[in-house]
Amino acid sequence: MEQVTESRRKPIVVGIGELLWDMLPSGKKAGGAPINFVYHASCLGAEGYAISAVGDDELGKEIVDELDKNHIQHLIEKVPYPTGTVQVELREGIPTYTIHERVAWDHISPTSDAIDLAEKADAICFGTLAQRSRQSRETIQAISSFAPKDAYRLLDINLRQRYYDKELIEESLYLANVLKVNDEEFNVLRDLFGLNGTEREVALWFIEKYDLRIFALTAGSSHSTIYTREETSTLPTPEVTVADTVGAGDAFSGALIISLLKGKSLSEAHHFAVKTAAFVCTKEGAWPVYEE
Repeated sequence: MEQVTESRRKPIVVGIGELLWDMLPSGKKAGGAPINFVYHASCLGAEGYAISAVGDDELGKEIVDELDKNHIQHLIEKVPYPTGTVQVELREGIPTYTIHERVAWDHISPTSDAIDLAEKADAICFGTLAQRSRQSRETIQAISSFAPKDAYRLLDINLRQRYYDKELIEESLYLANVLKVNDEEFNVLRDLFGLNGTEREVALWFIEKYDLRIFALTAGSSHSTIYTREETSTLPTPEVTVADTVGAGDAFSGALIISLLKGKSLSEAHHFAVKTAAFVCTKEGAWPVYEE
């Protein structure tokens, strides 16, 4: 799906997985990687939808209110588990996460409405973290499998703590056609899959092995590179005054995909993704307000 037709002005972008509060030193901020992706894509012109679960508690009510306030449509179940929270510690703006278990987003259920939504998506985003529980794993894989084959099916791999293994990553790769990793995750994948060679060779191996359209690598303050079978685009990371880097990778992904859906070239989309991620780094939390 290279470009959204003129008859439908806004592409439909779906994120399925963890919806949670990032408990930052300055207070709580809404987050969760697939929903962060939707937030940024929505701010940049998509019709965004979140699929997740919250508890029947005050934190759950507040985070659904945040979705509504930010014009993110949603299929959010209330389940008998607490709304997810993540303790975030910052060192020079770089976050470390303590992710609490047995929370609502571990219990996402497949619904007919979610499947109907996936079937009409122009892009769908999922990761490995919300697949740590069997229930959400089965749900995410089932719903994602209904996305059109020509939609962007983005695996933002989001490796956290011990919540992944090679089997889960492979299952997810077979559902995806876009893989986004950071530099640490790139090295984990290289080791897990027993790969040698250059960054480019590893990226092209994944593209060929799993029939990916795009392999996107963000390397923190250094650079980012986007690989396809035909093209490579590498850009330096802009120097900015960093408030924190929470959600910057998700902003990169959201900006990249919405740009491609609007018909931009890979190079144009990459430039816009880098600019958007840099902007997010200058703000606290994953959902900064975009200037008009």
